[in-house]
Amino acid sequence: MKNIFLLGLFMCTFGFAQQPEVKAVLNSPYATVYTHLYFLQPDSYQPNKAALTIYGFKGEKAIQKAIKLKKILDGKGLRVVMDNLPKNDDFIDTTSVARTHTYVLFPNKMPEIYLEKIKGKWYYSEHTIAQINNLYAEVYPWGTEFLKSIIPTSFHKSFLGIELWQYLGFILLVFLSSIVFYLFKGLTFFVLRRIEGVLVKNTSKAVNEALNKLSRPITLLFVFWFFERTLPMLQLPLNVNSFLFMGIDISIVIFWIYVFLKLVSVVMQIYAEIAERTDSKLDDQLVPILNNMLRVLVYIVGVFNLLKILGVDTTALIAGASIGGLALAFASQDTVKNLIGTFMIFLDKPFQIGDWIEAGSVVGTVEEVGFRSTRVRAADTSLYQIPNSSLSEMVVNNKGLRLYRRYNTKLGLRYDTPPELIEAFVDGVRAIIKAHPATRSDAYNVEFTGFGDSALLVLMNTYFISLGWNEEQSAKHKLHLAIVKLAKALGVDFAFPSTTVIIEQFPEKNSFDMKYQTDPKIVADKIKKVLDEFKKD
Repeated sequence: MKNIFLLGLFMCTFGFAQQPEVKAVLNSPYATVYTHLYFLQPDSYQPNKAALTIYGFKGEKAIQKAIKLKKILDGKGLRVVMDNLPKNDDFIDTTSVARTHTYVLFPNKMPEIYLEKIKGKWYYSEHTIAQINNLYAEVYPWGTEFLKSIIPTSFHKSFLGIELWQYLGFILLVFLSSIVFYLFKGLTFFVLRRIEGVLVKNTSKAVNEALNKLSRPITLLFVFWFFERTLPMLQLPLNVNSFLFMGIDISIVIFWIYVFLKLVSVVMQIYAEIAERTDSKLDDQLVPILNNMLRVLVYIVGVFNLLKILGVDTTALIAGASIGGLALAFASQDTVKNLIGTFMIFLDKPFQIGDWIEAGSVVGTVEEVGFRSTRVRAADTSLYQIPNSSLSEMVVNNKGLRLYRRYNTKLGLRYDTPPELIEAFVDGVRAIIKAHPATRSDAYNVEFTGFGDSALLVLMNTYFISLGWNEEQSAKHKLHLAIVKLAKALGVDFAFPSTTVIIEQFPEKNSFDMKYQTDPKIVADKIKKVLDEFKKD
């Protein structure tokens, strides 16, 4: 039994003696960072070896620099992933323009801390060492060391690696953050109202409600900043800090997404109110399109920031997305062309919602301009959807932009109408056009222009003031009815396709000649009577 015990003791002693001793090595970025962090761990604490990574300092000053540098990393919750560190002694930073022998540990969060190769060995750079005191002051608020020194010994008892005073400090910090939120929420809403009052006046109740909702996430962002700034005072372990700071970073990104979404809602609400005051309806149609585009952009930027926090290589992701986007663009060329056509329509504004247009074979009223196509309602209520890429290249005749609606027609009188009545009829039509409330009194033509197959042709060219199709038809009805009454009063008949057979020379046959009243006074009275009735109507 004694021999077995001695054998076991010998094997244990031999096993411990065989454990290799960790040495301070500075031949690569990996070795230098490992040396610095390893010799500052509680179970391998040898600060004199960790201080070898500090170039240009020796003894106690180098030790203090090394300890402070580790506290800076711990206070910000920055965990070094050793597997990612280069082990090549001749490593060159290819991301920098100078392509020097340097390595930045945390390029996004703390680019001031980096290593450089000096005289064949890797050390923390001279710039990093010069910035240690400033970085320490930024990470740990004033009074951090004093706070720890006044904590009673009984509160230094630890549970799950965290001391009792740190638990109490964390609860107190959450309580103070809640107070800060309620104090600054009203102030934030007041500032937003002032900014909104300067930029836009006379906004609606909906805008004020949107500003009130926007003030909450903005205040929460300030609270998170306050929490992140004061959390290092508790000097929590690295694992806890890493978890808390990652949670804070994720929460900040989520709240930024929320803030920008609310900001988009406020801006779109203000823009919608401004658009309602304009005569054009196309900018009203632009509101939902811009709203959707801005919201999608906010989501894309927010997701990329979340992926970056979670450690995903966003550069490779963007490159992959670019290649995939290129392939998708080739596969959906029509969609891309239509989207570009949509922008061209909103930039050029060839028409607005409600305009009557002619685009190719499509004639109708513009109802909606979407991302991909424009909807046009024809007179027979048919609905046409024209791709915006095609519409932006078409010759569009916008009837809605006409100053007046032109009306051109020919009135045919019988061939046996006396010249006096033709002249009287023309004068009467001119007088009706002048008296018509829906026609231009300064631009019209009523002339005896020619001889048709079955009628004497009187040209009537006039312009209606109203641009609406329904209003135009109503104005035509009134004009036509007045002309028919004028013809009846003068005894003038409208011609129709016919053939006249001459039978005057047959025995006992009478002529079919009309008996026209051509007395100037009687004709003038009849025209005046028709005009008086027209004006009265």
